[in-house]
Amino acid sequence: MSDTSDGRDAGDARDAAEDARGKGATGGTGGTADAGSAGGSGSTGSPGSAGGAEGGAWSSGAAAGEAGGPARSARSAEPRESRERPAARGPRARARSGEPVEVPPLVGAAQVAGAPQAGSAARGGGGATGGRDSWGHPLPAEHTPLLADLRLDPPGPVRTATLWAVLATGLLSMLLLGDGLALNLLIVAVPATLAAYFAAQKGGRRPRAWSLVWAVGGLGLLVVPALRDAGWPSFLAIVSSIALGSLALHGSRTWIGILLSPFGIFDAILTGVRWGWRGVRERGGGARGAGPVLRAVAVTVVLLVVFGALFAGADAAFADLLGDLIPDASVSGSPWRVLLLVVGVVGALAVAHTAASPVRWDRLVVNPGRARGRVEWALPLIVLNVLFAAFNVVQLTVLFGGYDTVLDKTGLSYSDYARQGFWQLLLATLLTLVVIVFALRWAPRDSAQDRTLVRAVLGTLCVMTLVVVASAVRRMDMYVEAYGLTRLRISVVSVELWLGVIVLLIMAAGIWGAQWLPRAVAASAVAGVLAFGLLSPDALIAERNVQRYEETGKFDFDYTRQLSADAVPALDELPEPERSCALKKIAEGLESDGEPWFATSLGESRARRIIEERPVSVDPGFCGESRDDSYSSY
Repeated sequence: MSDTSDGRDAGDARDAAEDARGKGATGGTGGTADAGSAGGSGSTGSPGSAGGAEGGAWSSGAAAGEAGGPARSARSAEPRESRERPAARGPRARARSGEPVEVPPLVGAAQVAGAPQAGSAARGGGGATGGRDSWGHPLPAEHTPLLADLRLDPPGPVRTATLWAVLATGLLSMLLLGDGLALNLLIVAVPATLAAYFAAQKGGRRPRAWSLVWAVGGLGLLVVPALRDAGWPSFLAIVSSIALGSLALHGSRTWIGILLSPFGIFDAILTGVRWGWRGVRERGGGARGAGPVLRAVAVTVVLLVVFGALFAGADAAFADLLGDLIPDASVSGSPWRVLLLVVGVVGALAVAHTAASPVRWDRLVVNPGRARGRVEWALPLIVLNVLFAAFNVVQLTVLFGGYDTVLDKTGLSYSDYARQGFWQLLLATLLTLVVIVFALRWAPRDSAQDRTLVRAVLGTLCVMTLVVVASAVRRMDMYVEAYGLTRLRISVVSVELWLGVIVLLIMAAGIWGAQWLPRAVAASAVAGVLAFGLLSPDALIAERNVQRYEETGKFDFDYTRQLSADAVPALDELPEPERSCALKKIAEGLESDGEPWFATSLGESRARRIIEERPVSVDPGFCGESRDDSYSSY
């Protein structure tokens, strides 16, 4: 072989080695990074022992030099630039070209189910967490949205039916929500629900049984403001309805999914607006596509205003009908109406976008805790069960009529004994649930004997907790007998009863499995809020205090004046002048002109009718003092 041929062969080998070193410096991805990316896959005697990819390239160059022949001559005849391999591209370049980009998993106890481990991206040499350019410099980390691994594919084009439902939601919000909250909330929620249904249908999602339960429950909770005048149960029902609607949109099943579902709607506010605007532009035929739609809406409004005014002037009955149906749209309230329109449209778009592309919160998985040994796990719980048993023996004695003995030993009065114990027992119930949660996380689970031990110990603790719940409820009942019923008292008793329901559900989960437990707890909370609103707490408070007045002659007028119009039917049963004293403040609040029918609750309507039939008339000096000096706001 000639000197020229030998020199050319050596040049070929050097070219191949330089190509391989360039590829190793850029951190090759995909199939080019198999052994070399781990480093050291080449033999220690080869020139590329410092890196597997480099060693492999050097071996390829040597083999090419030894093989000779036409292939070698053709390679050596090509310019060097045409034989250089392109450097591995970073994640930004791959993202622009449409290639898949690896997304780093979430860090912490909660991780995305099925996501690659954090080290896989680094071993591959690319992705969003690293990579190098053609000069060997590290690329900046690629920013990835927090919910990228949790959201489904982006929603498709928005349907026309969805846009009309969104527009109806905005218009109804502008026209109905400015005068108060009652039946109008349910009216506005109907087109928003239709928008979500149309969007989900376009995205290929079919409603499941639990999603239908959550949707019907959310709409059912909006019945509470339509029925009750009291603001506090209505507020609780509205907040619960929003949470339940978000749960219906996401279809979550796990604890994390149920707790985080409301955040998915807030995440979709901006994306939903862009999605809806894109749909409006597409239907208008370009960048100015909103023009025809806006012109059509403007013409419709003008026609309704002109002909509606003419018909109202021609017939007084028709004018009264329009006055009842159409809200007052005065100039002073125009900014408020515009804000309601924007809120309605944006909210409906967020709901529809979430229905089309929900966040899959169930993909967040909490790693199970390290299983403890039997003695380490069971000993503290067994001792706690013994303490609960000792306490419950005393409580059962008291519940079966041993009050006198206990009160003699403690020196407390009947009401003080009841008040002193309730809050401690409520806190004990809450802490017991926390103990059960952590006990299940660290419970031994290696064998059937371990599972039997867990069920026996925690089942005993649950039974003991139910006795504590019964004792707390009984103590509050004693206190109510002494001092009457208030909003705070009825609220904390409701919470205590709901905690007892949760304990029962945990016991059932220990027998039949816990897959259904998160949704069952959520359903029990919804049922409790709905029952709380339908039973009318203010009416119950008034009825109980009227009954106490008939038995003891004590009545607190100061606290009664804080009740809503829901209490009027019960307070109407009082004799005069006590009736007028109790109703005086409520009647003054109802003297103003009534709200429109859609912003007036059933409780307010009934109260107006009762006071109109039997007006309040009493000497102002008679109602100046409370008739119950022992009453407390607690």
